[in-house]
Amino acid sequence: MSSAATLRADAAHIPLVLDMMEDFNAGEEIPWDRGAVEASLRRLLADAALGFVAVAVTARGLEGYAVVTFNYDLEFRGRDAFVTELYVRPAARGAGLGRLLLASAEAMAVEEDARALHLLVRPDNTRAIALYRASGFVQTPRVMMTKELAAAAPGSDG
Repeated sequence: MSSAATLRADAAHIPLVLDMMEDFNAGEEIPWDRGAVEASLRRLLADAALGFVAVAVTARGLEGYAVVTFNYDLEFRGRDAFVTELYVRPAARGAGLGRLLLASAEAMAVEEDARALHLLVRPDNTRAIALYRASGFVQTPRVMMTKELAAAAPGSDG
């Protein structure tokens, strides 16, 4: 891997992170609304209690990011964290940036007193699964299920 560093994203990183998020969402076939995602990203970056975004920077610029959000779980007797997105630009893949982002996300989560780090991965994404296993993640005997809830009223904080 060429010289690379990770750091917490701030407002100055938003345009480039959004560009990468658009690519990530297209690849995952997730509906994309740049304005709505930008508003959510700004809120996340403004409130450290919600989580953080780690970015990978090389001589070529921003090459990847990891979004980590916080929860509280009795099973882990405290705060836990969830990697909700991990993305490395296609031209930068295979250089260790995904591993670097995961390690940084873990270190940053530990700094925030998280006791566990979770993530989701598509079952057909064998390359990512290998990376996650090599990074210490294990598959749990549970199935993740989701129910979308009604959106908060306009002007509310939720």
